[in-house]
Amino acid sequence: MLTRRQFLNVAAAGAGAMLVAPQLAFARVETERRFVFVIQRGAADGLNIVVPYAEPAYTSLRGALAIDPSSATKLDGTFALHPSLAQTAQMYAAGQALFVHAVASPYRDRSHFDGQNVLETGGASPYQVKDGWLNRLVAQLPATHENAIAFAPTVPMALRGKADVTSYAPSGLPQAPDDLLVRVSQLYDQDAQLRPLWESAMAARGLAGDASARQDPASLGKLAASFLVRDDGPRIAMIETGGWDTHSAQNPRLANQLKALDTMIAALRDGMGPLWNKTTVLVATEFGRTAAANGTGGTDHGQGSVAMLMGGAVNGGRVIADWPGLKPNELYQARDLRPTTALDGLIAGAAAESLGLDPHRTAASLFSQASQAGTPQPLTGLIRS
Repeated sequence: MLTRRQFLNVAAAGAGAMLVAPQLAFARVETERRFVFVIQRGAADGLNIVVPYAEPAYTSLRGALAIDPSSATKLDGTFALHPSLAQTAQMYAAGQALFVHAVASPYRDRSHFDGQNVLETGGASPYQVKDGWLNRLVAQLPATHENAIAFAPTVPMALRGKADVTSYAPSGLPQAPDDLLVRVSQLYDQDAQLRPLWESAMAARGLAGDASARQDPASLGKLAASFLVRDDGPRIAMIETGGWDTHSAQNPRLANQLKALDTMIAALRDGMGPLWNKTTVLVATEFGRTAAANGTGGTDHGQGSVAMLMGGAVNGGRVIADWPGLKPNELYQARDLRPTTALDGLIAGAAAESLGLDPHRTAASLFSQASQAGTPQPLTGLIRS
């Protein structure tokens, strides 16, 4: 039998342009604030994104991979920002970006699939929890229509759960003519099962409007903004980015990845207009990379990384770090940046403050069901009141 998601994916074909990667997932809630979660799939190298240039062991561990601090943007006396993040640096200077270093989920192994599952579900171990923390966040807010909408061939794990999700997958096929859509509408008009599905698909198509859905980062940011600024559009969004697994040739690859991320966030900012002041963007990855370079011009799977908060609502202009150091006895298992800040706590605090919720209740709702150590302590003071 044709499922709701399968039907909407089929209905979306020809209704817009195909987003292969990154992909978008949106949630609709009754609030004027916006919260966007950007996942970096592949384990982003936090040590070369927010560079601990004052750490004596950084250069010796990284060798040729070490970022020259003279080319980076100094954030404070310890950290500098990768030179590809030019727009992000401007947001930081304007107090609209902050970085949390040596951060990680509870996961301590090195499998991408397992690490992403823990990150997206909020569990303490892989596949322990069957729904996503972002879906549970949606459920905390009142909704007047569909609780969530996913712009992807499949809904990302973080957005799966009890809160209703309608999927919409823009397609690379030519735009469907209006007369064809009218005929299909007439065909399904008397069908009790397919009519509501078709109407839901057409509502999603209407939200998309004429927004560009090309794969370039600027178009993706513009597309996301075009949904988020609408009065009848989503308030919570998820954007998937891939390509962060840099085992070889890391420097040019990471530079390109960060430039794309920077361009996408800047286009989102510009497209949001005045609503940027009510927007929070959280960027996080499943785990970090080894402190030392490997033998192929890259780094391998590690632990601690860096998370980013950006937006007009962010109380930014700072780096939050309980810095563990990079000496051999300071590393996790003598190879990785030791995590000192819980990503769960960052997510709970940022999401709650972004949407006007109680941080402790939000932390309990999103993470306590799987935590072995109880509800994580939410980080607070991240968002302007």
